[in-house]
This record gives sequence, C-alpha cells and structure tokens, in this order.
Amino acid sequence: MTPVSGLHARLRTETAATHAALERDLGWEARVATLSGYRDLLARFHGFHAAYEPAIAEALREPGFFEERRRIDWLSADLRHLGLDAAAIGRLPRAATPRFDEPAGALGALYVLEGSTLGGQVIGRRIAALHGLDERTGCAYYRGRGARAGAMWASFRARLDGVTESGEAEAASRAANATFEAMRLWLCRPAASEAA
Repeated sequence: MTPVSGLHARLRTETAATHAALERDLGWEARVATLSGYRDLLARFHGFHAAYEPAIAEALREPGFFEERRRIDWLSADLRHLGLDAAAIGRLPRAATPRFDEPAGALGALYVLEGSTLGGQVIGRRIAALHGLDERTGCAYYRGRGARAGAMWASFRARLDGVTESGEAEAASRAANATFEAMRLWLCRPAASEAA
C-alpha cells in the first residue's frame, strides 16, 4: 500500500463538509441557553457515547490509550446533577451501535469524539457563564479535561499521524465522515430527556 503522511491533516480536510454540517445544524448556543436545553443536549450526547465508546474500544483494542478518553461517566454525572436519576439515565435513547471492521475505522470515529473536546472548552466556558456550572457541578463533559485537553489532543494527533498505510487512512476518513453525519442526525433529533 502507498504510504500516507499527516492523517490528522487529511481527516481535517476530508471531513470539513460533514463537520460544518454538524456545527450548522446543532445550534449549540441556543440549546444551552436554558438548563433544560442543556440537559437535553447532554442526554443526546449520552446516547451517542453509549453506543460509540464500546464499539471504538472493541475495534481499537488499545485500552491504555482509549480508557482515559471515555466520557460516558462524565455525561452520567452531569445528568445526575441536572436531576436525572440512574433509572432515568438508563432509559435514555441510544444511537445505533456502529461497526468498525478494523482499528483504523475506530480511530476515525474517535477523531470526531476527541475533536469535540477542544470545541467543548468554548462551550463549557459559555455554560459556566450562563448557569454557574463547573466540572464538579454539571459540566464535566465539557470541562472535565481542563488543562489536560490540549495535551490529550496532541497525543491523539500523534497517534493518528502514526498511521502510514493509505488503506488505513481511507478507512479512518470514511469512519470519521460517517460519525460526523451520524452525530448530526442524532443530536438534532427531538428532546432525548423527554423519554426519561
């Protein structure tokens, strides 16, 4: 196979359209303007991570690398702080479970989830200003990594750029685009927390 360099740059370029569509349709500022809207957005993210994190872990098979990147527990903690008990969280709808036939596809999906931690810093600051929440009181999903966010993103980029075969890069790109699109469709559905 032909070697490829700079998978991170390739993914950024090749997912630009699906990433922009997600940002366009999500309307996060309006959604977090109220606590109920913010709670619903977290409920949607919970349903997405509940489906994607186990699938990524299974395909990637790198627990030392992946475990610290899981955020489902932070989402559950935030939702509990915002009034949902464990039973209600358990009843939240979940996205369809993806299937990754190779680790490269899982890396492509993880690119989407990891990238959201950077934008999440901006959203977290907005939520803190609006509602007075922090990583201990309902904003762990957005602010939990704190000062480690940049370093964790840098280590993830290095892992991406360690992919050197074109077939793997293509699989990662396909999975990243599919994940952006699945996230857009999932997050923009009607209120998830109503099911709880």
